[in-house]
Amino acid sequence: MARVFLTGGSGLVGGALLDALRDRGDEVVALARSDEAAAKLRERGAEVVRGDVLDEDAMAAGMAGCALLFHVAGINTLCPSDPIALFHANVRGAEAAVRAAARAGVARVVHTSSAATLGEAEGTVGSEDSPHRGSYLSLYERSKHEGELAAFEAARHAGVELVSVNPSSVQGPGRSGGTGKILIAFLNGRLKAFLDTRLSLVDIRDCTAGHLLAAERGTPGERYVLNGVTLTSLEALEVVAGLTGVGDRPRILPKPVALAAATLAEAGFRLTGRTPPVCREMVRTMLHGHHYDGSRATRELGLTYTPVRETLRATVAWAVEAGLITRPLPAWDAARVA
Repeated sequence: MARVFLTGGSGLVGGALLDALRDRGDEVVALARSDEAAAKLRERGAEVVRGDVLDEDAMAAGMAGCALLFHVAGINTLCPSDPIALFHANVRGAEAAVRAAARAGVARVVHTSSAATLGEAEGTVGSEDSPHRGSYLSLYERSKHEGELAAFEAARHAGVELVSVNPSSVQGPGRSGGTGKILIAFLNGRLKAFLDTRLSLVDIRDCTAGHLLAAERGTPGERYVLNGVTLTSLEALEVVAGLTGVGDRPRILPKPVALAAATLAEAGFRLTGRTPPVCREMVRTMLHGHHYDGSRATRELGLTYTPVRETLRATVAWAVEAGLITRPLPAWDAARVA
């Protein structure tokens, strides 16, 4: 049993990691920025420290006696209403967490980055060694790339071992935003248009296991891409259709039409002071597509990946149970009755 400090424990990845750490008997101290987050963390068995990722003093005090830091906290969004907050959380917060670990005598840090930091050129397979294209598809991508660089630099300066994990799009129970929102819209018959692109996915269970293995076996100063599968958007919808019997097929938008629609939607929402559900950087990211190679985590960490059909089956089951699906799913409902 170890004493572990965790940031971002109220989010999807951090919450799954908290549960896994508690299940194996670790004592978890978790950072909470709000009363709501603190209550959720206590319910899951964590000792709570109040503060945020820019509060280096609070984190250093909370890490006293901890052997390991999992820094998962960050803002994961496209079309941000406050870009400055994005950079504070994802860049300055990463630096502060590493400095706090050094002050508290925590020797090893696992930093949750993103496969988006690879910056692979369009049409290539992204890996840990991919040359960065030198430009960014979104403010989020830039913030995660700069945050990873800042975390490694802070670790080198402080003499702390740091390993980075770089998940692709995390899927599974609890994922209702991002690509999870697209899945739910498809099942509810509301996905009228879509883009022809490539999607790289990792199961939330594999993402959690990858974090634990990186802490145990990862080489300091290195990063590990976590990606279980790459498939086209239409292939992904075909898998979901086979599981559920949903026969809808969205219209595939040409690239110029998609970009023009996103530009108009973004402008309209910004004029009213609202965050747009679709924006240019979201469409740019999707049109670029992503094909990631997650094999290094298998070779060096021993991570095995869940088949995509099983991941999507678990996600649909959760969405149905959570009441997010508002219409019958022919094959799914028939299977449940049988």
